[in-house]
Parts: sequence; C-alpha cells; structure tokens
Amino acid sequence: MKHLKHVNKYFIKYKWHLLLGIVFVVGSNYFKVLIPQAVREAIDLVVEALGLHGFMRGSASADVWESTIGRSLMYYGLLVFAAAIITGIFMYFMRQTIIVMSRLIEYDLRDEIFKHYTTLDQAFLRKNNTGDFMSRISEDVSKVRMYLGPGLLYTINLVSLFVLVIYTMFQVNVKMTFYTLLPLPLLSVSIYYVSSIINRKSFIIQKQLSALTSIAQEVFSGIRVVKSYVQEKSLGDYFDEETESYKRKSLDLARVNAYFFPLMILMIGISTIITIYVGGLLAIRGEVSAGNIAEFVIYVNMLTWPVTAIGWIASIVQQAE
Repeated sequence: MKHLKHVNKYFIKYKWHLLLGIVFVVGSNYFKVLIPQAVREAIDLVVEALGLHGFMRGSASADVWESTIGRSLMYYGLLVFAAAIITGIFMYFMRQTIIVMSRLIEYDLRDEIFKHYTTLDQAFLRKNNTGDFMSRISEDVSKVRMYLGPGLLYTINLVSLFVLVIYTMFQVNVKMTFYTLLPLPLLSVSIYYVSSIINRKSFIIQKQLSALTSIAQEVFSGIRVVKSYVQEKSLGDYFDEETESYKRKSLDLARVNAYFFPLMILMIGISTIITIYVGGLLAIRGEVSAGNIAEFVIYVNMLTWPVTAIGWIASIVQQAE
C-alpha cells in the first residue's frame, strides 16, 4: 500500500464524501439484515399456523384464525418490501458519495499528472515514448480510480455487512453459525488465488496496451515520413503482430476469469447444503426453528459476494499499486 499513500491527501480533501458514504453503506446493510429476520418470523408463523389449523379445522374460529394469519403474513411482506426500498435508497446515496468521490479524485490525478508532464525536461521526454505518457494518464489513472471507488466501497460494505450478519447469526445459534461459515474462508482464499493470477495477466495486458498506444501514436504523428518511405505495409504487419499478441493475452485472461463464477457458485452450494443439513438436525432437537434455517440460507447468500470480493478487492489494490 505504500505507493498508494500519495492519494491519501485526496481522502482528506473529500472527507465529507467519504464519511457520508460510510454512513450510507452501514445504513444499507442494517436494513438488508432485517429482511431475513422478517422471513424467519413469517415462516415460523406459517409452520405454527399449520399445526394449529389441524385442531381448529371445521370450527367456527377457523375462518377468523386464517384471516389473522393472512394479515400477519401481509404485514411481514410489507416489512420486507419497505426494508428493500430503504436499502435501495441507501445504496443509491452510497454510490453518489463514494463513487462520485473517486471520479473527482480521478479528475484531480489527471490534472496533477498533466501539470507534472509540462515540468519534465526535454531529455526525459525524448527518452520515453509518448504512448507511455498517454497510457499513464488514461489507463493507469483508471486503475487507481477502481481502488478509490469500487475497491473502497466494497471494502466498507464487506466489513459492515460481515459484522452485522455474523453478530445476528451468533445471536441465533453458535453451532449453526460455525458450520454455515465453514466454506467461506476457503472461497475467499480460492478467489484470492484466482485474482492474483488475473492481476499478473492484467499487468501484462496493460504493458501490451501501452505498446499498442505508442505504436499508433508514433505512426500517426509521423505519417508523412511513413508514406514518403512507403512503409505502410511493414508497419501495418508489425501492428498486426502486436495486436495479435494483445488478443492472445486478453483471451488467456478471459479463460482464467471463467473459473471465477463457477467456483463461487460451487462454494455457495456447499455452504447452503451444510446450512440445511445442520439446521435440520438442530431443528429436530428443538434448538432452532424452520424459520432460522431459511434465515441462515439467506445470510449465506448475502455474505457470498462480500467474501468473494476480498480476492477481487485485493486484485484491484494490486493493480492500482
């Protein structure tokens, strides 16, 4: 992270964007965690109602009982809907603060780099390719912006959601929480390994893209010389070779990326199976309810992306660094 300390001054400059963004992220996750709890209450209510309905069937109070259950389920449905709406509102504002902050810093960085370019001496400018300068101020700044925006956003989201969900799960049942979370560290390590490969290949692609930019810039700026010496075909063939190299490297990266989502889905499936199996055994013993099992399954799916994002965030930080 030492090379990224240079951008810390911008966090101070846009501190209100950052602080408000953190508040909105935490607020969004707080209301998101309420949804599985409402689902749990609704399922437990239905299970209890089905048990009592058998005794009340045919009696005068059965219709009143069914009407009461219907109103209760409608209440939980509206509660889930309201929590989802509020979560969405908070998500909108968290992007309007943190992502907007990253765009503002991106503008400042490009401005800073351009002003630095104008101070460089002639010897330095002659020694380095113009395409490299262009790549630094376009592609490289974009990589740093990914760290300042999505990377920072998902890090805050990961920490806040993990704390809220884990706390809530432990409140319900410690043993079930342990077994439910068992595959998630393995998922994170696997994604980190895949992301590190992606990072290495992305770095190679960035260098190749810089080379393509340099070739194109130099050919177009010196097109009169190229035409004077009738070098269009040879330079065209050379550019084709470099483009073919870029294509091969990009396809190689795409093949590695193909492992990402299948691996994630596999780990989600394993965690869900463990949750249902362990939850079922505990439900038989009376330690948890059917609603708790459904609640935990939702929590597992809720945690999957933040945990998966650990590897993705690490890759973003490495690329930005």
